[in-house]
Amino acid sequence: MTSSIDYFSFSVILDDIVFHDGSTRMGVLGGGGPQTAFGMKLWAARGVGLCGGVGADFPDAAQAWLEAMAIDASGLRRDPVHPSLRAWQIIEEDGRRTQVWRTQGATIPTHLALRPEQIPTDYQTARGFHFGVHPESPNLPIMQALRRRGVTVSVEPFRPAARPLTGAELRSLLTACDLFSPNVAEAESLVGAGAPESLLQRLTAAGASIVALRMGEAGSLVHRAATGETWRIPALPVQVIDPVGAGNAYCGALLVGWLETGDLRQAGKYAAVAASFLVEQYGLPAPRPDLRAEAMRRLARLSEG
Repeated sequence: MTSSIDYFSFSVILDDIVFHDGSTRMGVLGGGGPQTAFGMKLWAARGVGLCGGVGADFPDAAQAWLEAMAIDASGLRRDPVHPSLRAWQIIEEDGRRTQVWRTQGATIPTHLALRPEQIPTDYQTARGFHFGVHPESPNLPIMQALRRRGVTVSVEPFRPAARPLTGAELRSLLTACDLFSPNVAEAESLVGAGAPESLLQRLTAAGASIVALRMGEAGSLVHRAATGETWRIPALPVQVIDPVGAGNAYCGALLVGWLETGDLRQAGKYAAVAASFLVEQYGLPAPRPDLRAEAMRRLARLSEG
C-alpha cells in the first residue's frame, strides 16, 4: 500500500507572545514544523504531515488549525507525562524578538528527540522531509536513514554555528542532505563572511548539492552544484508584521517545488510565495478556502516582475 504522505516536517512549540505594550497572545502554534508544513501544503499534490512530541495539553485551537489545513498529525507523539513545549516570545517595539523557554528539564529533549523508529511508517516512504538542525550537532542518523529509503532531505540551521566547524564536520552536514537553506548569518558562520554568490560557492565546494541562501527582504539565491545554475528570487512586496516562520515556510515550499517540478527557479518562486504569507501576521496564516488561488496569484505577480 502506498503512503498518502508525500512530505513531512518536524517539531512543535507553543509560543506565548508578549508585545511591547504588554498585550499577549498565548499558545500560538509554532516551533518550525507547522510553518514548514504550511509551505509544503501550499504546493503539494498529496498529503503533508507533521511529527514531533506534544503533551496531553496540546491546545484544541492548534489541533483545529492542523485539521483545517488538512495537515496530517498522526506523526505527533502524545506524551501523557511531559507537557507541550512552550516558550515566551518577547516582541520589542522595533520588532526584535527574544525567546525564553518556559519549559524546563527533561521535557525539551523528550519532545525534540527524533530517532528513525519514532517516524511513523506512513511517513518513512514520503518523497521529502524538512527539519532544522544545530549546525555543530546535526541529527545525521535521521538524514541518513531517510535518504536510504529514497526520501529527499532538506535542512536549515536553527541558528548560526556556536563554534567553527571542522572541514569534516561541515562536509558531513552538507552531504547528508539534498537541499541546504541557511540565512546569510548562518552561512557566514559556516564558511566565513563574503558576498552571497561567494557563500553559495563555498557551501557547494564543501559538499552541498542545492543551496538556497535566504536574504530577507532582498529575496534569496538558489544554486545547484550539478548544473552550476544560480537564480535570484525576489521577495514578494507584502506588509511585514512578523518575519518569524517565513524561513520555515520558504524551505517547505522549496522542497515541494523542487520535487514536483524539477525546476529550481520555479521552486524558489514557490518558496518566496509561501514566505510572503507567513510575514503578514503573528503566527500562522488562518486557513481559507482560496489559499491555493491566492498563492497562484502571488506566483503570477512574482513571475511578471
